[in-house]
Amino acid sequence: MNLRNKTAIITGGAMGIGLATAKRLIKEDCIVTLWDINEAALKEAKQELEKINGRVFIHICDVTDKNRINELAKTAYDEMGDVDILINNAGYVKGGEILEQPVEIWEATIDINLTALVYTIQAFLPKMYENDRGHIVNISSAAGMLGDPGLSVYCATKWAVWGLTESLRFEAFNNKKFGVKYSSIHPSFLAKGLFAGAKLGPLGNLIVPLVKDHDVIAKAIVESALKKGSYSPKRPRTLNLVLRLRAALPDKLFQKVLVVMGVTKSMKTWKGRTTDNKEEK
Repeated sequence: MNLRNKTAIITGGAMGIGLATAKRLIKEDCIVTLWDINEAALKEAKQELEKINGRVFIHICDVTDKNRINELAKTAYDEMGDVDILINNAGYVKGGEILEQPVEIWEATIDINLTALVYTIQAFLPKMYENDRGHIVNISSAAGMLGDPGLSVYCATKWAVWGLTESLRFEAFNNKKFGVKYSSIHPSFLAKGLFAGAKLGPLGNLIVPLVKDHDVIAKAIVESALKKGSYSPKRPRTLNLVLRLRAALPDKLFQKVLVVMGVTKSMKTWKGRTTDNKEEK
C-alpha cells in the first residue's frame, strides 16, 4: 500500500505501540485519528504529533462501548473523508493465574482484547468492502502462539485475534474483495510498557530477546504489514522458530522446550506499567 494521503484509525493510540505507529504513519503523509481512554495522554500525543506536521484527530473512546464505536466511526468519515486503515491496538493485561483474579478481570480482558475488535471491524468493514480497499491490522502477541502461565486469559484472547484475522482474510477472499487486507502482529515481551519486567530464561532470552522499544513493532506494522502486505509479522523474527518447533517436535518434547526456554516462569518478574494496564504494550 502506498500510504501517502491515506487515513488511519488507531485504537489505544495515545501511548506505546499506538503512538509510535502514528508517528511513522505521519511521516508517510497519512492522516491519523487516535482513540484512547486516557484524555490527558491523547492531548499530549496530539501536541507531539502536530510538532512533526501531523494531521491528527483525537477522541476519547472506550473500545468496549459499541455505541461509542459506531458514533466515532461516523465522526471519522466526517473528519477524514474515508478510513483506509484500522489498527486495533488497544489492549488490556492483568497478570496472575486464573484463580488469582476475580472473573471481572478476565471479562475485561476478553472484552477489550477480543470483543472490541468485532465492534471496530463491523463499524469500518462495510465501507472497505464497498470500496474494495482497506487494511485492518490486529495486534496479537507472541502469547497468541504459545501458552504462558500467569497470562492464560490474555493468551486466549491473543490466540483468538490471530484466528479472527486469518478467518476474515479468507472471508474477504470468498467475497472477492481482494483489495481488503488483514494482518496480525505478534510482539514478544517489550522491555518497557505493559510487559516491563517479564522475560524468558537465559536460553529463551538469547533466542528471543526482549523487544527494545515500541518503534520496533510500529515499524513491523507500517513497513511489513501495510507496505508489504505481510500477514503476520513477528518480532523478534526468531519467534517464527516457535511455529517450526511446534510443527517438528512431538507435543511432549515441545512442552519441555518451552520449560527450558523459561516460558513457564516468564511472568514471575513482571511489573507492568505503574498506571492502569489498559492500552496496548
